Amino acid sequence: MSDGSPELVYAVPRDVLFGGVEPWLGVKTSGVEAVLGRAESAGGYVPRPAAEADRSLKQIIPYLVLRDGDRIFLMKRTRAGGDARLHDHYTIGVGGHLNPGDGGILGGLDREWREEMEADFVPAFDYVGLLNDDGVDVGVHHLGIVYLADAGGRSVAVRETDKLSGSFEEIDVVRSVYDRMETWSQLAFDAVVETGLGRGNGLRGMDRGISG
Repeated sequence: MSDGSPELVYAVPRDVLFGGVEPWLGVKTSGVEAVLGRAESAGGYVPRPAAEADRSLKQIIPYLVLRDGDRIFLMKRTRAGGDARLHDHYTIGVGGHLNPGDGGILGGLDREWREEMEADFVPAFDYVGLLNDDGVDVGVHHLGIVYLADAGGRSVAVRETDKLSGSFEEIDVVRSVYDRMETWSQLAFDAVVETGLGRGNGLRGMDRGISG
């Protein structure tokens, strides 16, 4: 932040978030409606360093898989990124932490899209499911809200080219780097591509041009 204060991120206490639902591995698309509701409303904003050190909190992360027909937008992180745990890994996820003023999960994803992607449109965000993985350190502290969108032949590029490279690639190309993908991207790939989920499953954003 400009005044030197730490970034505030949205997080929900783990015990409140899961309630009576047993934590799972992967992208869960059914039986998690109550978890999604609590993810949207039962949290608050805390300094990011504190949240990253507190295993009792789950930071809520909108996580978008972008496709162009049968191709997937594949990105590779450079060593200039802020999280050393993710350096040199491939990812298919666009998104990030929720901050005050975002106005909710879709508002945060809209902001992340505009900050991270060079495009003259904002796609429709189709809800897929909830992504959880407590088997890795990054996953312990985060819960992903997975969305799918289609560029529809329109131009998309990475904005922060010092931190990421990216392009639309055929499914076989993405599959060939599966072992070098972040765990979340592997799980999202399995759900969205391998099992064909994510087409018209609910929360849908407006597909709109960017003005100004």
